[in-house]
Amino acid sequence: MIQEHELVALTRQFPEHHLEIDDIGTVVHCYEGGSAFEVEFMLGGGETIVVLTLEAAEVRALRSHDVLHARRLAA
Repeated sequence: MIQEHELVALTRQFPEHHLEIDDIGTVVHCYEGGSAFEVEFMLGGGETIVVLTLEAAEVRALRSHDVLHARRLAA
């Protein structure tokens, strides 16, 4: 089960926030039963892009064989 402070990856795009599938965020709050999460997405310099309330199906826990990746944020 996903816990607070865990890294998660998106399972869908959020073009209004320039976020793509597999972008990584940090869980800052778990709703009861793991039905939804507040997830913070940040730039490499530590600036918050957005905090989103996401349903459980919109994120996945990172797996041991996932490769972390960096990309430039679309303007």
